[in-house]
Amino acid sequence: MTPLRRAPLALAAPALLAVAFLLLPLAGVLVQAPWGTLGERLTAPDVREALGLSLAVSGWALALSLLLGVPLAWVLARVDFPGKALLRVVVMLPMVLPPTVAGVALLQGFGRRGLLGGVLAGSFGVTLPFSTAGAVVAAAFVAMPFLVISLEGALAGLHPRYEETAASLGAGPLRAFLTVTVPMVGPGLVAGAALCWARALGEFGATITFAGNLPGTTQTLPLQVYLLLQNDPEGAVAVSLLLLVTAAAVLIALRGRWLGHAAVRETRPAPGGAENEEGPEAAGAPGAGRLRWGMGARLRRGDGARPGKDGGRGAEAGAARRGAGPGVTGPALGPDEGGDGAPDGRRGGAPASWPLSAAVRGATALDLDVPAGTTVAVVGPNGAGKTTLLRALLGLTPRAAATRLRLGGPELSGLPPHRRGIAWVPQDGALFPHLTALANTAYGLRARGVPRAAARVEAYGWLERLGVGALAHRRPGQLSGGQAQRVALARALAARPRLLLLDEPLAALDQTTRARVRHALRQHLAGFPGVSLIVTHDPVEAVSLADLVLVVEEGRLVQYAEPAEVARHPRSPWVARMLGRNAWPGTARDGGLDTAGGARLVTAADPAPADGAAALAVVSPEAVSLHAARPSGSPRNVWPGTVRELAAYGARLRVLVAGGAGAPAEVVAEVTPAAAADLGLTEGAGVWVSVKATEITVVPL
Repeated sequence: MTPLRRAPLALAAPALLAVAFLLLPLAGVLVQAPWGTLGERLTAPDVREALGLSLAVSGWALALSLLLGVPLAWVLARVDFPGKALLRVVVMLPMVLPPTVAGVALLQGFGRRGLLGGVLAGSFGVTLPFSTAGAVVAAAFVAMPFLVISLEGALAGLHPRYEETAASLGAGPLRAFLTVTVPMVGPGLVAGAALCWARALGEFGATITFAGNLPGTTQTLPLQVYLLLQNDPEGAVAVSLLLLVTAAAVLIALRGRWLGHAAVRETRPAPGGAENEEGPEAAGAPGAGRLRWGMGARLRRGDGARPGKDGGRGAEAGAARRGAGPGVTGPALGPDEGGDGAPDGRRGGAPASWPLSAAVRGATALDLDVPAGTTVAVVGPNGAGKTTLLRALLGLTPRAAATRLRLGGPELSGLPPHRRGIAWVPQDGALFPHLTALANTAYGLRARGVPRAAARVEAYGWLERLGVGALAHRRPGQLSGGQAQRVALARALAARPRLLLLDEPLAALDQTTRARVRHALRQHLAGFPGVSLIVTHDPVEAVSLADLVLVVEEGRLVQYAEPAEVARHPRSPWVARMLGRNAWPGTARDGGLDTAGGARLVTAADPAPADGAAALAVVSPEAVSLHAARPSGSPRNVWPGTVRELAAYGARLRVLVAGGAGAPAEVVAEVTPAAAADLGLTEGAGVWVSVKATEITVVPL
């Protein structure tokens, strides 16, 4: 509990005066109310008539505000366009205009001689002033901004990834809005609607100016109060009390939700221990380690194993490894076709396959040709354009676009995201918090038009295969991080995608959970008949999950090869360092390498790169020797340095050494704790570094 804080007298005294200033008039209504005849006065015929009209007018004003204000709030929260700030001013203006000025403005717009009123009266016979419809328009004009501003705040707090994920599962914009956006901003929508209704119920100035004060037609409760003040002041107080209680009840019910605060229902995964992280699969549940595609063919791990790891991964990937090239194509399937009507994407009894052929241009620019059944790890430093690549393939970013996109069939680049057949799993999974795990998994199937019962059966099958079937009726907030990631993967696969995109799917997990989920992910990606792109910063994930590694830096392709080749010959300093190597870019000259920092390295590369060619010198930390004094003997590369950092690395220590002038700026050496003690290694200590020429790998760039 937050301890009580004593307010300074200089602030407390004005604050108390402010409370008294606001409370005194309201207390006067309560004190002066005719309690003895309150029931009789509130049930008088004219009051009941005005009450009924008020409820009707405020109800229709709310309906009109919802019809027009909800889309307006979405546009203000989600779309950037010139003049947006001015539009927001226009929306808020009725909140600050004097009510009579609002009424005059309505007359100039919708009156018989107004900008639109003449057209309405002449062409359609519709006259708004001095009618019940006019009272509705007046109430909506002053009340709609309360709905728009409240809902816009809620929408601004809702991350677009939920709507984008719905689109990747096949939901069109309207379906995503109704089934994802509206439920998730429900509290903000309810708060805005309640404020809008309460404001419409209490509207007076705009109504009397635009619609008049006609009993039974436009005379609402506020106008009734105005009339009663002249003839029956106690009756006016009684009706005022009714409106006061109504307004107070609305505000009390909405406490904390004004302008959308606490109105977005995003949930964090519940903490879960390792004992229930894996679910039935960890115990060897039936179905563990195999995959059903759709509701038809079963693709076991042995039918589509990974090349170089499990003995091959299908004919196409194997052919590519043997030099057949990436031009392998599968059956021509449209983004919304299943292949001869088969729900599992088969054609003529043969499993479908969807190779990827794409060209991306913009902030990220590269070409991709990937055989079907291949998993590609996309790696690169922060800001390299990895996520931009995924979003460009989906059609979700203005920073880059796919100018060519084929998944074994017709061109898809011109289609909206929900029709591309590409499923996306964001870093946090983006499970819809208002749906259970089962409903989340069935979402893509329902978006494709699969009947509810059939979609739930198929979705449950996917949850079972990923070992979380027992959690089908839990909501995302009741799942641990690993469980939520499995559900997110099941949801993506259940949507029957042609291309699967995973954006750092294991980044938010702890080490133990990450290893287990990585194992499950590897099992189930093995049978996916399309291409999988996985963004990762973890070399273990890249090696264990991927058949190919795509290295991106500054939005451009740096290297595209098998993991073993990338590990042997990294073509980027960042990749080499990600793999735990030392790397120095430079220029080959006279049998050595002149680094960009001005150091000279002697190498023994055979064949050596041509003089003047750009190259990268790579050295493993184990090949770097540290000495207390300048060494003599065979090392060709020797320089002094200063220890900057020591860090445990398994049973050994990694030592970061900063070089001086004419030496590499930094080098990492790996030594035993005993060697570190003998050398007296501490931060700031001076050492000598040596690297044999034969230990340096030179990679042409």
